Parts: sequence; C-alpha cells; structure tokens
Amino acid sequence: MKPNPSAQQPGPPAGASPSELVIITGMSGSGKASVLRALEDIGYYSVDNLPVELIPKFAELVGDAASNRKAALVVDVREGEGLKQLPAILSTIRRSVNVRLIFLEADDETLMRRFSETRRPHPLVGDDLSIRESIRRERAMLEPVQVISELTIDTSKFNVHDLRDFIKQKFTVEGEEARILLYVMSFGFRHGLPPDCDLVFDVRFLPNPNYIPKFKKLTGRNPGVARYIRSFPQTGEFIQRITDLLVYLLPHYIREGKSYLTIGFGCTGGHHRSVMIADQIHKNLTGTGYHAKISHRDLLKPV
Repeated sequence: MKPNPSAQQPGPPAGASPSELVIITGMSGSGKASVLRALEDIGYYSVDNLPVELIPKFAELVGDAASNRKAALVVDVREGEGLKQLPAILSTIRRSVNVRLIFLEADDETLMRRFSETRRPHPLVGDDLSIRESIRRERAMLEPVQVISELTIDTSKFNVHDLRDFIKQKFTVEGEEARILLYVMSFGFRHGLPPDCDLVFDVRFLPNPNYIPKFKKLTGRNPGVARYIRSFPQTGEFIQRITDLLVYLLPHYIREGKSYLTIGFGCTGGHHRSVMIADQIHKNLTGTGYHAKISHRDLLKPV
C-alpha cells in the first residue's frame, strides 16, 4: 500500500458525523469486488458500480448524523465518461462525510493471468482491443483518479483470501502490527532468486544437512534436521539477530506506508536450512503480534 501525500484532504468539519464512506476504484481484475465483500463482512453497507452522479446523494445519507453508518462503494471504468466527474464530486462530499479513496492495481502480467483464469472479458474489450491494450488504455483513463487517492494497494502478491484477510485486519484491528502483512518464505538459490522479495537473507553459511545421508531426503521441518541445524551456535545467534532487526525495522516500514513485506531466506536447494530458519522467524514474528504467512517455494522440488 502506498500513501499519496499530495492527495491528503482535510476531514469533515468538527462536529460532523463519524460516519465513513470508503470509495474503491482501480484496475479491472485488481480485486475491487473482493475488497467490497470484505468490508461488507465487517459491517460496511456496500454498493457495487453506483452511478457517479448518485454518489453525492449516497454520501448525504451516509453522513447523516443520525445514521452513524459506514459504507463502501465501487466505481470504475464501467462508468465511462462519468468517471471524469469523480474528482470534483469527492471534493464536494468531503465537506460533510469522512471519505477514504482506495485505488487497487496490479502489474499487467498478473491482470492478464486473472482474466485468463476467470474467462471474464475486460470492460474495454468491446472496443475491439486486446486484453493488454485494454489494460493500457484503462490505466490512462484511471490516472486522474489514482493521483487523488489516499491509498494505492498493489494486489499482485495477493490471492483472493489474502486480500480479504488484509482488508479485514486493516479496517477492524487497532495497533501498529495490524498495519502490515508479512510473507516469510524459504527458497533455494539453485532455483533462482524470488523476484518479489523485499528482504533476502542468505543462510548458506550454516552447515548443510544435505551432506548427511540420513537427512538428505528430509526437510528442515523434520525434528531431527531442525535439531541438527540448531546444534550450531551461529544458528541461534542468527535467528535472534534477524528477529531483533525485523522488529526494529517493521515500525519504520509501516510509517513509510509499507502495507506488506516479503522476507526471503535462501539456502542451496530450499529444502533444509532455509525452511527451518523461515519457520522459526515466522513463529517469532507472529509471537510479537504481527500477522505473518509462511511459504516454502522449493520444498517439493528435487533435491
């Protein structure tokens, strides 16, 4: 998630209703419907594809001091030329209700894959455009809206369940730890460096269980393998130092607007050392209150 400092707007005047209107917009295939359903699950009144010209009336109902209502709506390129009115409408309704404009995006390859998997047509394909050209044109159409959004969330790394979990935490849980989602992963350098890692730690300095016959076909999740790796003093020291480093860094990432962070631990094949270390770091981070997911990219690949 990227905050847009230039888009920050003053909230409603003192004494205004505490009601909130979340407006979700962004690229087709980026997960807008999933975000809307997640908000609905936690009590937001939700509307999909509300005509732009009806937003002021809807905001008026939401902002009614007697309603104390939280609502969310989706507006996107299905509005066509009407989307151009959105910046002016937002400027007007912010005077009476607390509005949060969230922009969802994803990289082109992810969007194309999602359209292929769901077999749903892109909203602009009717203009005889290819999917890739439709995505390019949609980005251009949405640029004026993205510029004024307070938050931009890149959903390329999320599956539908991760995205909905993230939104629910974002809007329901107080505290700094709820403001970032962590992905801890193991991998093998032999199979390539993960392109989506924000931080990478090389654990090949630890003795390799692969050279011990009884451990070769096992993984770092095996108790015997884990005990072997832990038997070296540098293992415990490394785990503690990395845990301390991450606990120190995470609040700074949060303050800079980072909403998810992928932390990779690599060994040669991604079967032993990186697996054990990633599992322990994941356990340590969740133990300090952070929401973290664990994955082992190369665990099923041949040794």
